Amino acid sequence: MEAREPEFSEQFLPYVCLGDSISVDVGDYTVTARIAHDESPDKPDERQDGFWPSLDPNAAGFIGAGNGWRKRCEEQQAKAESVMAAWLNDEWFYCGIILSVTIDDTELTDHAASLWGIEANYPDSDNAYLSQVANELLSEALDAAKLARERLCASVCESAA
Repeated sequence: MEAREPEFSEQFLPYVCLGDSISVDVGDYTVTARIAHDESPDKPDERQDGFWPSLDPNAAGFIGAGNGWRKRCEEQQAKAESVMAAWLNDEWFYCGIILSVTIDDTELTDHAASLWGIEANYPDSDNAYLSQVANELLSEALDAAKLARERLCASVCESAA
């Protein structure tokens, strides 16, 4: 039977705040995924090509031709306006998921792996993607922790000699 990849058993909550975290023990390591604020000041429509719907086939937000195009465009416009209003009202934000790793009380790395530009508390979202990202970064964080552990052990051995 194939060994199962480790993953976080905890999930981020449907509503998150900066600093919220989840942890998992993998062998000797404790890996913590935390939510940090993405410092980019760009608004959603500045970050995402095609944020605003368009009837122009050359535009990134082109909604496509076919029956009901006016209705689809109106619906997408209303959704984009709602998402932008919620962002301007600080109801959701862009974040990064940062994984850190410790062994007992010894921090091996505060930033073993990360991904930025993720929507947190996005309208009509349950934030499940935040936990998925943490799981996807887990093996990278463990690899970084193993390297940090080797360096720390080599440094301690050199000092003892």
